[in-house]
Amino acid sequence: MMKNVTEDIDTAEDKRCRWEMVETQIVARGIKDRKVISTMLEIPRHFFVPPQYRKEAYEDHPVPIGYGQTISQPYMVALMTELLDLEPTDKVLEVGTGSGYQAAIIAPNVSAIYTVERIPELVEYAKNNLSKLGGEFNKNIHIFLGDGSAGLKEYAPYDKIIVTAGARVLPKAYIEQLRDGGRLVIPVGGDFGQTLYLIRKEKGKIVEEAVCGCVFVPLITEGKERDG
Repeated sequence: MMKNVTEDIDTAEDKRCRWEMVETQIVARGIKDRKVISTMLEIPRHFFVPPQYRKEAYEDHPVPIGYGQTISQPYMVALMTELLDLEPTDKVLEVGTGSGYQAAIIAPNVSAIYTVERIPELVEYAKNNLSKLGGEFNKNIHIFLGDGSAGLKEYAPYDKIIVTAGARVLPKAYIEQLRDGGRLVIPVGGDFGQTLYLIRKEKGKIVEEAVCGCVFVPLITEGKERDG
């Protein structure tokens, strides 16, 4: 992905677009978590899209980032983050780093975030994008290349887990790596649409709550869709 010299600049017009995005796409749709709102106002979303899509960075839809992947619609980023109910002491697992934007929204509000991406080029892309924010924003973000459908066992358990790809069924690894009292946000379903679930682990039992319909790229492992 070629770099454009203007992509690292956060102009007054960018700030205006970001404010409008938050007010019309996020607050107006019922997002109330002040941490989510303030972070999305602060983080330049255009840092996380390819230069040719810069004008679409703040629009109400996903944006391609290459390799068949996308940066999620702003509202979906906000909704999934709010559902996590982040705390400053949380250790978070993200499956599907993509451009790094979701990690950037989570990171200022938690102790640490571990994020896994299966596409090597996107690992480097995310690292480059996050570096634009400076050390204070990304010092607690740890990016790994690997099969995110298996989680990241070596750093478990996690207080919160967020999955930004659609699973056909809920992978057991996520439940095993989620601490008791923790929350998991994941889309589950088929190729043409999924249901976003909030899953709580309470005294070893799983409580599922269907939140809304959604469409994500499929959760992949070793070239195949993950079946659990």
